[in-house]
Amino acid sequence: MNMQAMLKQAQALQKDMLKAKNEIDATEFTGESSFVKVTMKGSKELTKVEINMDSLDKDDVEALEDMIVVAVNEANKKIDDMTEKKLGKYGNIPGLF
Repeated sequence: MNMQAMLKQAQALQKDMLKAKNEIDATEFTGESSFVKVTMKGSKELTKVEINMDSLDKDDVEALEDMIVVAVNEANKKIDDMTEKKLGKYGNIPGLF
């Protein structure tokens, strides 16, 4: 394979990877834990926190804090799973994203 063909193939690969990354970033992921639901973008930006006050004892702030952590971590795991599914086939290329 000549150098020009390799460069063209690398550029196509980069384009495919950027497309997959953009799809992930544009997707919304939710994480839930008891009475807390969070929504995050694929870029791991937290966009929404919903608390079901009907299920919550108003004095139980510590439990609420714990549930938010669990819900955020669940949404992050979904993002990581999607990223691995879409970008894992390209291997681990340091400094790409």
